[in-house]
Amino acid sequence: MPAGPLKGRIRVPGDKSISHRSLMLGALAVGETRVTGLLEGEDVLATAAAMRAMGATIEREGDGSWSIHGVGVGGLLQPRSALDMGNSGTSTRLLMGVVASHGITATFTGDASLSKRPMGRVIEPLSRMGASFEASPGGTLPLMMRGCLPAVPIEYRLPVASAQVKSAILLAGLNTPGITTVIEPVPTRDHSERMLRGFGAELEVEEIDGERVIRVRGDAELHAQDIVVPGDPSSAAFFIVAATLVKGSDLVIENVGLNPTRAGLIEVLRQMGANIEELDRREVGGEPVADLRVRHAQLHGIDVDPALAPSMIDEFPVLFVAAALAKGTTHTTGLEELRVKESDRIAAMAAALELVGARVEENGDGLTIHGTGGEPLSGTPETLAVETQLDHRIAMSMAVAALVSRKGVAVDSAEPIATSFPNFHALLETATGGDA
Repeated sequence: MPAGPLKGRIRVPGDKSISHRSLMLGALAVGETRVTGLLEGEDVLATAAAMRAMGATIEREGDGSWSIHGVGVGGLLQPRSALDMGNSGTSTRLLMGVVASHGITATFTGDASLSKRPMGRVIEPLSRMGASFEASPGGTLPLMMRGCLPAVPIEYRLPVASAQVKSAILLAGLNTPGITTVIEPVPTRDHSERMLRGFGAELEVEEIDGERVIRVRGDAELHAQDIVVPGDPSSAAFFIVAATLVKGSDLVIENVGLNPTRAGLIEVLRQMGANIEELDRREVGGEPVADLRVRHAQLHGIDVDPALAPSMIDEFPVLFVAAALAKGTTHTTGLEELRVKESDRIAAMAAALELVGARVEENGDGLTIHGTGGEPLSGTPETLAVETQLDHRIAMSMAVAALVSRKGVAVDSAEPIATSFPNFHALLETATGGDA
């Protein structure tokens, strides 16, 4: 039977994007950077290990905070062995940017899932700056790269909306003489810009003819910071949707980052009729934060504005679950980027939702979902399990679907959840007051 309501107060792990960047910029700063609330999932720990391998001192203190003694921009050392990125596309693409303007050689490796993901979108601009690459066929990992010192500043217009590509170029620009410019036709998450400024980089953002133009001055000197990492909105998303769908729920999720470039899911759920209240809205370290009170609400289907896609690209799998319980039909388009995530999330979620009893049609760039009007899903057949494709967000999305299904949902593996949200199941159990 469907689960009991989600009640009480919970706190989700620290924001993954901010955690990655705090380690990288702390390692490139002069002095000691202290980070509180760092997400300690496998992806972020891969970033920490890589920065250690290139000379930074990074230690976890007894109180759970992290201490980083940086080497200064330009001070990275040649790593003695390959940098194992595990499952983390963010670590890989951003660190390629960091290495690109240092006179060192680095080899990047990753797990089977990461090794299928395309790196060409980063290789192309970094090659223009002078870095050289030897990648596996199709521009994938394993990959060896040689940084260029001095690198060449470029002006680069992003052909696809990608915060990772933008960030890689800006990070390369830190140790590049002159001004490196990135032009964004579609805005993407801006954690790199906010944090680079916080560490003292000379960075300007202006809007010209509807496009964001971001300039960073090279030969930068970054200064150590104290950073408090807000709760990850992508992790909060699963609990926001769960509390919305499960009758009787009234849940407060504390300390959630509400950066406007990341808050698309909340906007879309509100358009569908969700009851999400922001309490104690405040600013922490240049990032807007609030406690979110979420109560059960009957959702209705909408046509999701494709312009919102970049601000919720990681939240679509769990939005698809919300749409499956809505009244009426939800259409999503403009989601080509989902086909090259940890899995092809459009195809994988279509198959997963059909298996648990939802009515779904797959299109080239999105899904059309016909909701149940609040009726529980049937759940997985006894002999079958959802194929998660080793993708943490699909595994967690289907755990939310299990809360609103008659027979529950079986998945082939819950292990990938550890990459981004190690205590997910324990927190879900706490919120529902039972077994999850």
